[in-house]
Formats: sequence, structure tokens, C-alpha cells
Amino acid sequence: MPSSLAFQSQILLKSPLRTPLGTIELAGILQNAEGISPSRMRTLEGFAFVLMVSGKGYYQDALGAQEVLGPGDVVVVFPELAHAYGPASGESWTQLYFVVNGPQFDLWRSHGLLKETHPVLRLGSAEYWRQRLGDVVKGESPSAAGGPLRAMGRFVQVITEMLAADGEGRTRAGRDAWLEKSLHLLGDHSGGGWPLPQEVATQIGLNYENFRKRFAKAMGESPGRYQKRRRLEWASAAIYQGEQSLKQIADALDFCDVFHFSKAFKQEMGMAPSDYRRRVRGQ
Repeated sequence: MPSSLAFQSQILLKSPLRTPLGTIELAGILQNAEGISPSRMRTLEGFAFVLMVSGKGYYQDALGAQEVLGPGDVVVVFPELAHAYGPASGESWTQLYFVVNGPQFDLWRSHGLLKETHPVLRLGSAEYWRQRLGDVVKGESPSAAGGPLRAMGRFVQVITEMLAADGEGRTRAGRDAWLEKSLHLLGDHSGGGWPLPQEVATQIGLNYENFRKRFAKAMGESPGRYQKRRRLEWASAAIYQGEQSLKQIADALDFCDVFHFSKAFKQEMGMAPSDYRRRVRGQ
């Protein structure tokens, strides 16, 4: 690696966070680390999740995997599996890492959610996942009552969402372009609101009835039902993060008031949003 690329390290966790679910041993950000040479692979005793924030690189392991890495990719390192990863020649490189162990991760592995044969998750949106992982240990003290368990809960949620996003991405590769665009439009409120299914049909270039039938055949539910589910999944994440009031969430989801939002949330999730907030945040 050229000497002009200066190495930098930022520690996000000063000491381990121990919980019955497992332990977060280490967390931090590295910029322009040398990487691990494929000729001298290393092994870890626990799991590691390494987000590629910027740059290009490689991953190899003793099972024969050879992957090219880019921003938004996550390397999953398995216990005792010899592996190597690092930056491509001349590349500036930034990674965010967590080293963990415990029964939660062993369970995921035993059920095939974490697979040695699938060591790289392709997620995209590196900045989004960097922020999500950075929030896991922010402000938590190992000695604070409940702090380690809250941090572990956030970490488990983020990794669960990563696994789901990776699976959805692999599924998308086999979908028709019209369906992929439909799913994106129905689930996207970045433009300041949630488009009506009829508006999505127009953008796809189909009349609504034809669009509704084709969508339902492909996805097993109507466009409206799919969008409602995505909206309430977004609401669940917003409640968990705790940065918005229920009224702000209801407004963001285009509900006329908190009452109608609460009714829809309870129908979908089996409990009122206030009860869900107490369960996931202890409030």
C-alpha cells in the first residue's frame, strides 16, 4: 500500500458489552489498514462483521471464496475459518468493524442465516449502514444498567435487516424490471410522501387493474397491501429508534391522525404502537 495513504483508527467501544445473547467484543473504524494477505490468512475465535464504507478490495477464505468488495458490502468472518481481506492496490479504504460472539450468532449459523458459503452481504448504501452500526454502541457504558443489552438489541436488529436486505437483493436479480421498479416506488417515501398504487401503475406504464393483477400474481398480495406493510415496517423501525413522536410518524406515513395510525399498526403488528414502544425501548 502506498505510504501516501495514511492509516487511521477510531475506537467505538472502549470495553466489551456482555449480555446473555452474546458479547460485543470490539467495534471501530479503520482507514487505510494494510489488510490481510491471502498468503497469510488469519482466523478469529468469534464472528466479525466488517462494513466496507469506501474503496475497493478483495475477500478470500480457506473454502475457496474469492470476492471483489466495494462500498456497502459486508464481510462476515466466521470463527476458525481462515480468511483474508483488504484494499485493492493503491485504493483508499475505510471499514467499520464489529467483533462479536455468543449464542445469538451461533443460532443464526446453525439455522443457515449466516453461511460460511455466503461470506459477503451485498447491501449498497454504505453511509446508511455506517450510521446504523455507529448508533449501536453510541453512548452505552458497559457498567450502565441495561446498556449492554440495549446495544446488543440494536446490533441484532441491524444485522437482521442486513441479512434481509442481502436476500432481497439476490431475489431482485431474477425479477422483471417493472416489478422491481414497482417495489421501489411503493416502498419509497423519500420524495416527501407515499405514492398511491394508481400513481405507481402510471409510472410503470400499465393501467391500474392490469398492474394490480400482475403485481398480486408475482408477490402474492395487492400493491396496496404491500405498501401498507412496508409503511408499518418503517413505523416499527422509527419507533425503535425513538427519534420521532407517534404523531410525527403518523404524519410521515400519511395517516390523518395518530388514532388511525394506531389502529392500522395494531391490525398489522398485533399491538398498539405505544405498547410496542414500551416493549422494544422499555418506556
